[in-house]
Amino acid sequence: MATESDAHAMPRFPEDFLWGVSTSAHQIEGAADLRGPSVWDEFTAGPGRVKDGSTAAVACDHYHRYREDVALLADLGVGGYRFSVSWPRVDSPGGLGFYDRLVDELCAAGVRPVPTLFHWDLPAGLDWRQRDTASRFAEYVSRVADRLGDRVGKWITLNEPAEHTLLGHALGVHAPGERLLFDALPVAHHQLLAHGLAVRALRASGAADVGIANSHGPTWPASEGAADREAAEFYDVLLNRMFADPVLTGRYPEGVGELMPGSAGGIDADLEVIAEPLDWYGVNYYAPTRVGAPQGARIDFGGVSLPAELPFSVVPVEGRPLTDFGWPVVPEGLTELLTGFRDRYGDRLPPIVITENGCSYDGLDDRDRIAYLDGHVRALHRALEAGVDVRGYFVWSLLDNFEWAEGYARRFGLVHVDFTTLERTPKASYGWYRDLVRGAGRTPVR
Repeated sequence: MATESDAHAMPRFPEDFLWGVSTSAHQIEGAADLRGPSVWDEFTAGPGRVKDGSTAAVACDHYHRYREDVALLADLGVGGYRFSVSWPRVDSPGGLGFYDRLVDELCAAGVRPVPTLFHWDLPAGLDWRQRDTASRFAEYVSRVADRLGDRVGKWITLNEPAEHTLLGHALGVHAPGERLLFDALPVAHHQLLAHGLAVRALRASGAADVGIANSHGPTWPASEGAADREAAEFYDVLLNRMFADPVLTGRYPEGVGELMPGSAGGIDADLEVIAEPLDWYGVNYYAPTRVGAPQGARIDFGGVSLPAELPFSVVPVEGRPLTDFGWPVVPEGLTELLTGFRDRYGDRLPPIVITENGCSYDGLDDRDRIAYLDGHVRALHRALEAGVDVRGYFVWSLLDNFEWAEGYARRFGLVHVDFTTLERTPKASYGWYRDLVRGAGRTPVR
């Protein structure tokens, strides 16, 4: 089991390596009365959709307590804070003012602001099935960049379009709650188009450090049998390559592009936008997925029941410890993922930033989280030693928060939040990460 002192035995990272933590607006901000409604507000209002019946109306009340949270960041010593900008808040009077204040506070504390421009909280009334939503997104991005761009250098367009498509539109277990299965493919395409249009909007505003945060993990076949290997390949295309290939190569995987809606100029015109060059590529990593031939409805490691009509099944990764969420702990999967990306995309792959990595465990003396993070940071260093160009690592998450359809039952934070009093209490993992950041080669920016 890793301890705080193990942080000092960690291999050295480059001096300019960016250590950070991540959050998202809907999960921590609260102050729902000071913004417009989102699809998540509509979704959580429905009975039985969130396991504990909760909403994010208050969450961590970060909107009112952001100075306290920035002080935690400063004490942690991280170089970057990845937060998201709430589109429904920006659409409300004075909404951008909150992000003005937050960015100013971060800059004063010597913490680099790294905003994500879409983290699932689509304004109510908009729909990713509609192509026009991509253009509306680009307009919103321009407004944010014009207001914050003098202090923000590093930008993220979208967070995890794969999960937003699969869980929100194909399976219906996240907002907006649509169960479209493969008819959700236009949602994927329009999000990717929105990404490309946002990159163009950010470039037009003068931004020079732009990326995306896609979730990825190795796909392991359940056996060496042909049926299992074919199912695993299909899953890998659906959850990994369908969202990386068009961004990095300007092409969908074979057979996918024909299923996507194109512009009047055809799919190639859209792909030219989607493949706007990036300065870096964000990877969210949690675990590999073990996939086999379809066997009827199965339960994946996130607790989602998969429909029997899907051409694959997700089966347990055996022989591994599990987080409180039931996800397997497989640090070497991160090394495998990163070296595999390098081998697959070659010169097309820009520098990588790990934009999310973390785990759900209860308790203030969270030694299991320390062991998890220790293993994954070491796995990341092995990828660096193998020649993968990785420039940063962000832990999910700074605070315990509203964990989407799980409500407040899952705790990913380095800082414990009492959701009755809203008191913040740093956990043992907070101290461990603080020691790591101070000892791993970072030169503080003050």
